[in-house]
Amino acid sequence: MTALLLGALGLTLSLLVPPRLAAARWPDRAPAAAVALWQAITLAGVLCALGVVLAGPEELVRAVGAGRTVAAAALLGALAVAALIVARLLVSLAAVGGRSRARRARHRMLVDLLDTAEGDLDIGELERGGAGGGGAGWRVATPGLRVLDGSLPIAYCVAGRHPRVVLSDGALRVLDARQVAAVIAHEQAHLRHRHEVVRESFTAFYRAVPGLLRSRAPLDAVHLLLEMVADDAARRRCGAPAVRVALERLTEPMADTPEAGDAARARRVARLSAARSPGAGVAALVAAAGLLILPTVIVVLPWITRALNEWPL
Repeated sequence: MTALLLGALGLTLSLLVPPRLAAARWPDRAPAAAVALWQAITLAGVLCALGVVLAGPEELVRAVGAGRTVAAAALLGALAVAALIVARLLVSLAAVGGRSRARRARHRMLVDLLDTAEGDLDIGELERGGAGGGGAGWRVATPGLRVLDGSLPIAYCVAGRHPRVVLSDGALRVLDARQVAAVIAHEQAHLRHRHEVVRESFTAFYRAVPGLLRSRAPLDAVHLLLEMVADDAARRRCGAPAVRVALERLTEPMADTPEAGDAARARRVARLSAARSPGAGVAALVAAAGLLILPTVIVVLPWITRALNEWPL
């Protein structure tokens, strides 16, 4: 019964929950808590898979009344499969992390070579050439800032031990001082909270899961939610109007398609005017904790107690 319950929960978390949660709009009001919920769903799915692998053979052996030799062989087989699942996840995580670090190192070298800024950016100077004006005195600490030639208004960050915040000349031409400060605060929030690690973990999980159980919904949803978390950090520092204008005027450099970038931008702009929802955040955190604690307490611990008396030692 334990294997059946864990299998049903795992399939529900893998196939049914992701598309429905990705389509919901309440996470926009509590993006950080929603990311925690996605992480709990992902981890609970892995734990359910391991639980099925370990509990299934024990329950089958007990049901058919097999001897100790068969039970010992089933135990070794279950442990081997569980170790294979864990190893596959760890290898995927190491591969994704290694490729990401190498790509960031190359990107960091390129933006350093192409940088046209002389030292840190003095945002107050943008009053003479920025689009909107009205931001006198706005300055932010900008270690690792790089400004690249180009008419396309873009901004992004390169994470790692030596992070970079990258702006284009086009971005500086269409934004005023306060809006540039909001953009830099947004990118610094990504770097400060190590959002690249969260993205890499979801990418690694996506690539490690078999195709029939794989869904891009968590990966895409978490990417957008992390942008919203950074938007909130920029809004607290520079105000919602500055963030809104920056979103409307900048081009999304990481979007898969222009349509996807426009849809994500519209959703991020719309939420800036929406009321915050502490209740949604608390409910998401409670659900995340429940996914990790309740199945363990209700299903797994009783099985472990029983299995210790049944497995040959």
